[in-house]
Amino acid sequence: MTSTSDTTASTQASAGVRQDNVQMGMAMMAIGVMFAPVSDSLSKILTEWLHPVEVGAGRFILQTAILFAVMTLRGMPLGHKGQLPRLALAGLLVSITLVGIIGAVSVMPIATAIAIFFVEPLILTVMAAVILKEPTGWRRYVAVFVGLIGALIVIRPSWETFGPVSILPLIAAFSFSGYLINMRWLGRSLPGLSIQGWSSGFAAIFLGLAFVIGKPLGLLPSTIETMPLWGWSLFGLLAIVAVGTFLFISEAFLRAPAGILAPFQYLEIIGATVLGFVLFGDFPDAMTWLGTAIILGSGLYVFYRERKQSRADAAAKPVTK
Repeated sequence: MTSTSDTTASTQASAGVRQDNVQMGMAMMAIGVMFAPVSDSLSKILTEWLHPVEVGAGRFILQTAILFAVMTLRGMPLGHKGQLPRLALAGLLVSITLVGIIGAVSVMPIATAIAIFFVEPLILTVMAAVILKEPTGWRRYVAVFVGLIGALIVIRPSWETFGPVSILPLIAAFSFSGYLINMRWLGRSLPGLSIQGWSSGFAAIFLGLAFVIGKPLGLLPSTIETMPLWGWSLFGLLAIVAVGTFLFISEAFLRAPAGILAPFQYLEIIGATVLGFVLFGDFPDAMTWLGTAIILGSGLYVFYRERKQSRADAAAKPVTK
């Protein structure tokens, strides 16, 4: 028989372990998000010689090899025949996302491209309401509208300087939102690592086909033959950083609630600004900062509403004994 003091001590110890897990999750999320701009910086360097499709194909080939190696070491099943159509869709969407981002950062400051891409949580809110029928109140729709205005503020001067390339991060945001919606379906039956491994494999196939078809037709101009030997090593580093970023973030979500971790993704703008300035001498102008602040404010408000709704739903559930 357990005494009251023993039960209390056990409860306190359990709470302490949970709190430690949450703090560890927050730290891992911060590390993962801060490393994300490193991938963008490496991709930007590679676009000095390669087309964004070539950079994306090379990254996904190596990324797939690493992820499947990790899956094998963990003893995870590699075959998911019944889910291949959805996994192929995930690969298509993530390949569009990556090419869009790489195409943007090849000519734009990294921080500017990331700022525009940050409308993704707002787009996801609308997609989840329309496709998944998730309840979404008018306040969130207003936040989404305000966030898109912030994106337009960032895009407008960028359009004058960089032209249509300015909308590539927006296209990437739409495709990545679709990818996350698809992941929610896949996540009901597959672990995240399997989804990432297979979607990376399909993305490598799609971009490889684009390269094979587009190169002879002159649609993918590049100077791959002039790339120095050290440039090829960047592909390996790029894949390792990308996989490491995913593993840090996925492990973070195993330790802490999504509502706590989601705002941490906005730390990426700090890393993007620092790396963009140090490596390429880029620094966002005043209008970019204004638009970024509006986007971030709108996104944080959406996260706040989601957490508030989640708490209300939890409180409304009957307590079972």
